[in-house]
Amino acid sequence: MKKIAITALAALVFAACSDQKPTFTVEGTIDGVKDTTIYLYNNALSGAVKVDSAKIGEDGTFTLKGEAPKDPELYCINLGNQIIYVGIDSTETVTIHAKAPNIARDYEVEGSVNTQKIKELSLKQQDLRARVIAIQNNLDLSREQITVALQQLVDAYKVKIANDYIYENPASIYAYFALFQTLGGYNLFDRSNQQDVRAFAAVATSWDTFHPESERTKHLHNTTLKGMNDTRQQAAREMMAAEAATKVETTGLIELELPDVSGKTRTLTELNGKVVLLDFHMFGMKESAARILSLRDLYAKYHAQGLEIYQVGLDENEHFWKQQTETLPWICVYDPSAQSALHYNVQNVPEYFLIDRNSQLYKRSTQMKDVEAEIRTLLANPTNSAK
Repeated sequence: MKKIAITALAALVFAACSDQKPTFTVEGTIDGVKDTTIYLYNNALSGAVKVDSAKIGEDGTFTLKGEAPKDPELYCINLGNQIIYVGIDSTETVTIHAKAPNIARDYEVEGSVNTQKIKELSLKQQDLRARVIAIQNNLDLSREQITVALQQLVDAYKVKIANDYIYENPASIYAYFALFQTLGGYNLFDRSNQQDVRAFAAVATSWDTFHPESERTKHLHNTTLKGMNDTRQQAAREMMAAEAATKVETTGLIELELPDVSGKTRTLTELNGKVVLLDFHMFGMKESAARILSLRDLYAKYHAQGLEIYQVGLDENEHFWKQQTETLPWICVYDPSAQSALHYNVQNVPEYFLIDRNSQLYKRSTQMKDVEAEIRTLLANPTNSAK
């Protein structure tokens, strides 16, 4: 009976051990701190999740443990308001030796290439912030010079980070960490930037290959696809705007066919024989009321002499647009896609153009010092078109 009991006990111990899940360890020392709680968090996509906590010993030592992740994951140890990021691949032991009071800068890493690389990235990011603040506070620089200097600084930083960390090992957690670094609350690598999308694609492709089941892989995949789509659309818009600018310069009027408040399609060429003020407008902007009053004044003075206003509403809310235009006496059409604005190379609203009685584009706003005087000129000289 005794032998059977011992055998059964051994089997239970073996079963208990076999049920234990593999773990990783983050341990080390923090000089200048004792009898304080330190925390380990998983920086999950859904938010920080507490994994473990421990009291720092009298000698500054601590030990934290967590269940080993199936795929590379990002963790951090937190002491007060200071954070040290840790990259974990599996069951490794990461050793960190830090010094108070600034443990987020003054620390050494052993046992983890990922965490060492993340430390380098964190320090570079902190230095970048300091340099940005120094440029912004430089009273010897003009606003334009500050803008140029900041752009050059950030662009150079991104090239360095991409080459040294992202493209070096795109399947790593430190490449992922580098890709989502921020500055002033914004991602340094912008998925709508064509050059940056290359970095997103490199990491996404590698994670698809080596970590296909990771939530971060799915996130990367969706982010990259969205970025590629955004950059394609932006390139198409820029090409269309460039073509539109050329058309406006060389061929004159570009026809528009847009619905009015009742849904009837209204065109520019149907107004042949009239002087037309083509106006691109958003009723949601704060200057709208004053702009509409000035147009009412022009319309009241010159409509009987042959002036017509063809106003393109670019507001996203169609119901709001209809409310704002239902009492206006001129032609109001609706284009929430803003394609018509792209055709005329409109960069900002309000923007307007004058079209002569022969349906030829006359001038745009930047070419006119006094729009009322220009209207009077066209009304008095129906064949007068700018070359």
